[in-house]
This record gives sequence, C-alpha cells and structure tokens, in this order.
Amino acid sequence: MTQRYKVANHLMDITLDGDDLTNANILPSFTPFVSEDEGTLLLRLCAKRGQLTDFSTWEEIGQFDCGGANHGVYRKEAEITEGTNGTEALHYDYGFCISLPDCQGGALSCCLIAKKQFTECEAILLGDASTWQFGLNNAIMLAYAFAAADKQTLLVHASVIRNNGYGYLFTAPSGTGKSTHTHLWYKYIPGSDLMNDDNPVVRIVDGVTTVFGSPWSGKTPCYRNISAPVGAITRLEQAPENTIEPMATIPAFAALLPAVSSMKWDSYIYKGICSTIGEVIRLTPIYHLGCRPDEEAARVSYGMIARVKS
Repeated sequence: MTQRYKVANHLMDITLDGDDLTNANILPSFTPFVSEDEGTLLLRLCAKRGQLTDFSTWEEIGQFDCGGANHGVYRKEAEITEGTNGTEALHYDYGFCISLPDCQGGALSCCLIAKKQFTECEAILLGDASTWQFGLNNAIMLAYAFAAADKQTLLVHASVIRNNGYGYLFTAPSGTGKSTHTHLWYKYIPGSDLMNDDNPVVRIVDGVTTVFGSPWSGKTPCYRNISAPVGAITRLEQAPENTIEPMATIPAFAALLPAVSSMKWDSYIYKGICSTIGEVIRLTPIYHLGCRPDEEAARVSYGMIARVKS
C-alpha cells in the first residue's frame, strides 16, 4: 500500500510492501501528515521485510552515534552531473545500517538504500515488529532531510514553542535542557503551545523563515501538522545565571550548524545545507541563552525575543 504524506509542504510517497505492514502500526506519528495533494514529490520510499544488506563492497564513511543509536553509513559512486555553471558534481548512492538505541539492545532495525540524491529509497526492515517502527521512522527522516537539502529546508534538532503567532526554536546538545525550557514557556508564558520537541522542519518560504511540525518529535509525542514564522532561534546552555544576548553571524553559523541534520562528506548536500543556514541567519534573529531551569529563565528569554504578529 502506498500512502502520500506532506511534511513542511514537501510531498513524499511511502509504500509498505507486506500484509503485516500498515500505517497504523508502523507509522502512527505520520497520521496528521496524510495528504491527497498532487504535485512534485520530494521522494519515494518503499519499505519491506528482508535480510541485512551487504555493504562490504561499498566505501564505509563511518559509524555514528545518533541520539544513542548507532548508524553505519556507506556509499558508492553513482553518477556525475554538470551544473549550470559548467562545474561537475559527483553523486553517490548511500546505504545506512540503523540500529536500535543502546538502551533497547542496539540491534539492527533497518537498512536504508538511497539513490538519486535520496529521491528514490528502499528501507529493508530487520528483526520483528517491535523494531520496525524505530527503523522506518529513522530511515524516512534521513531520506527527507537529505532529499530536501537543496530546497532551502533544514531538519533541526530543537524544541520549538509557539507564542503570539511565532515559533521559537531552542537548540542545544541532547540533555542540556531544550525541552525543559520550552515547558517553562508553556507553564509560565500565556498563549504558548508546543509545536515539536525534537526535530521540527525549518524552511525559507517566500523570503520568510518558517518552522513546521513534523512526524519526528523524540520522546515527546507532539506530531502536529502546523507552521509559523520563526520569531527567533536560540542556542541554549546551562548557566548559574539567566542571561541572553544576540549572536553575530559567524558564531550564529557555528552554533546552528551542529543542530542541523547534515552530511559533511557529501559536497552537494553539505553546500545546500550551509547555504540555507546562511540565509536563515540573514533573515532570523539568533540568540545565545545561558539559563537555569526556572521560571525566571523563561521570562528572561521571552522578554528579549518575543514578537507580536501584526
């Protein structure tokens, strides 16, 4: 069965090949994003049960810790394309071995094979039904992030709260307190609601930095098909005092880049992501917040970055 979804106005078709694979049991977080819209597809992905893919003849890029879950990454040369300025770009097919988090045993859950700049993908589900949801969710998230890399679209590791019509993103390494801080806004700042708690999508839409809810929200089940212009993006770190200040361009780029899903070893994808980050910084206020996990922290950040939608 093939189902179409729309995430941040990008369309994708996901095919589940197997009688025991249904959207309800394997992709429940995608339900708010079901779409019947026509238009250009960002990607197609087919998921089916199978055996571990042999990547022994592929180049191994590395083994990466992705939120406590190991992802092995492999590639092989696929094609060379010529750009409008006469330069050539080498494109690769990619393979990913996606494991469960260590706290869940670390077993392999899915192999993703991505072709044509992630627009044509296959997900091989490993293990049993208890592992498929995690593996397929991660496979689609990777495919989405990299297929959209040249379309002014970023998948950002952030918690985002909405207030007065604007979305406010808080980024930081896992465990620093992003979710804690947005919860403080929700608790103490009237009119606040959570848009996404782990992986919102940021797009430049008609010259406006816009944040969208997504099917990926970490440990918090917040899967909302909503959007808002971005009021600010704030890099958060724990501190003994609550202070906030705007960031200059270069520090802002250095702060935002690690929060964006990226592949530094792929020049085409990486160039697209860096270009979009630069445009986001040009259009959007970027702040640094040092804070405690208390009410004053929410009021200090709100007092500096809040905007009222006209």
